[in-house]
Amino acid sequence: MWHRCLLVGTALWLAGTLPAGAFIAYVSNEKGNTVSVIDTDKWAVIKTIKVGQRPRGIEYTRDGKFVLVAVGDDDTIQMIDTGTQEVTDTLPSGPDPELFVQDKAGKILYVANENDNTVTIIDLERRARMGDIQVGVEPEGMAISPDGRFLINTSETTNMAHFIDTETRQIVANVLVASRPRFAEFKRDGSELWVSSEIGGTVSIIDPVKHAVTAKITFDIPGLRKEAIQPVGISIADDGKTAFIALGPANRVAVVDATSHQVIKYLLVGQRVWHMAFTPDEKWLLVTNGISNDVSVIDVASLKVIKTIQVGELPWGITIAKQ
Repeated sequence: MWHRCLLVGTALWLAGTLPAGAFIAYVSNEKGNTVSVIDTDKWAVIKTIKVGQRPRGIEYTRDGKFVLVAVGDDDTIQMIDTGTQEVTDTLPSGPDPELFVQDKAGKILYVANENDNTVTIIDLERRARMGDIQVGVEPEGMAISPDGRFLINTSETTNMAHFIDTETRQIVANVLVASRPRFAEFKRDGSELWVSSEIGGTVSIIDPVKHAVTAKITFDIPGLRKEAIQPVGISIADDGKTAFIALGPANRVAVVDATSHQVIKYLLVGQRVWHMAFTPDEKWLLVTNGISNDVSVIDVASLKVIKTIQVGELPWGITIAKQ
């Protein structure tokens, strides 16, 4: 009888850990030259799509019809049709595209090209290149302000966050941050811009109006050297209260009180955690672990890792939307 109750209780718990609505996640596998498609109803890979060489940045288009993936060694952005789950077209970027961001309407794509220190502007409707913006050395992180007025690019070697006016396409401010900035994320209300610095080991909190660093988040994990803690990906909840930061070879995701900027907890995930994405309902956070070739699933409410999903070789980026 005890065993039967245990089995029933376990089944109920497992049912409770699965999402009510199915979402589809696409994971770029940098070394495998593939994209893994994950069904979050099954918590399993349902398809592997062959793409170009060295896929990294990946994101759904605003209308959900395509998934865009930057294939750096092919110097282009490939378009995956979400209906057929096949590559159907390419977009013209500069050399070695890495991360990109869309405008609010989903009509313009801004692409960071690591090898020529530019951001390429692409018309998504015409699928044509509109021009380039000169930025710092080794551009990577990309974000756009919630009001759409400013584009942010972080340059790894220049160690700056560049504020670009989306109307004039001119740099209006440069903010110095710690060494090797990799990612940028706005709070949904536009009050703060967060920039991760991989070698600097910090996340800078920037006032978007004053263009100044107002605080820095630091990390301390017992038993780990400071140089092993390398923040990269950032995800901030829509309510602006909680943030999650991927800490690279520390193999952990830091949970941060986004108001006080204090670390609440560290979650042990796979090896070399890189980037992450919420499901649209924000019940789950999926994170890519480059060296262990898997994706960890975090229950946002309980702050626990509840699942590991094997994907392709060297998973890097991830994007999620409703099925």
